[in-house]
Amino acid sequence: MSDTNTPTEETPQAQEPLVLLPAFMSDARVWGPQIEALGGRRTILLPSLASGRTVEEMADTVLAAGPPRFALAGQSLGAMVAMEILRRAPERVSRIALISANCLAETPTAAAERETRIARARAGKLEVVLREDVPPGALAPVTREPLGDFLVEMATSLGLDVYLNHAHAMQRRPDQQKALRSTRIPGLMLCGRHDTIFLPRRHEFMAGLMPKGVFHVVESAGHVPTLEAPDEVTAALQGWLAREVQPLLLK
Repeated sequence: MSDTNTPTEETPQAQEPLVLLPAFMSDARVWGPQIEALGGRRTILLPSLASGRTVEEMADTVLAAGPPRFALAGQSLGAMVAMEILRRAPERVSRIALISANCLAETPTAAAERETRIARARAGKLEVVLREDVPPGALAPVTREPLGDFLVEMATSLGLDVYLNHAHAMQRRPDQQKALRSTRIPGLMLCGRHDTIFLPRRHEFMAGLMPKGVFHVVESAGHVPTLEAPDEVTAALQGWLAREVQPLLLK
């Protein structure tokens, strides 16, 4: 688990480490603007999700290397892992932000379609499959072409083995509605208006499950709002990080 910078303020929120989990077939680059904007005020931890075949295994890896208590944000697959971390170790998560996410298990139809893409990736069609996983229509029109190329370049650099791990983890992810209902920590459910993979109404539903959930739609973004509308996403994260947290009561 890598880290960047250290906190410069003395408030509890500034000292609280922030763990950022990357999206499906992404790495820390998908959080680039937020790392730059927030890194000077707090410790930011950037776990890799390259290993592990399930969200449960990925969550175990993050927890094993993570601090005792932290703020947690995840995108796409990273959001699924974040919810599993919340389910397994709620006492260690002070707040949670889920971006381009879905708290439901993958449907049988979607799992079957993913299995077909897995087979094609194994057969040497990885780049083609990557473009299908995040189709142009899931991104905002203004950033569609350059961002699509960047996402494929980043994903290709991770390679086939990581693709197989990520695809399997998405395919077998558990339903996390109970985990969201059970928590009393500040929650942020953020998505892009143009996202056709995980629709805004799904994020609104997730926010409604959480007693302290907030729903935020970025009108100018699609499935990757951290890169499509970085300033608005950073501002939303800053507001989430500033919300009051109930002190952890030790038994």
